[in-house]
Amino acid sequence: MAKQIILIGFFLIIVGGIFLIIEKSGMNYNNPLDFKFEKGNTRFYFPLGSSILISVVLSLIFYFFRKM
Repeated sequence: MAKQIILIGFFLIIVGGIFLIIEKSGMNYNNPLDFKFEKGNTRFYFPLGSSILISVVLSLIFYFFRKM
């Protein structure tokens, strides 16, 4: 249990560092499958690509934790 908590902590530090690097570099982190529609005063945003990416990353993390 302690080993898993330490690994989760390291993972959160790495993810936080990645977000800081993206923010500081000014990179646009929109995926190609994130749909944005704007017409007049109406805006619609559907993050399909981001949802798929998050799903794959979380699936891999849970897969590796199950193997421990």
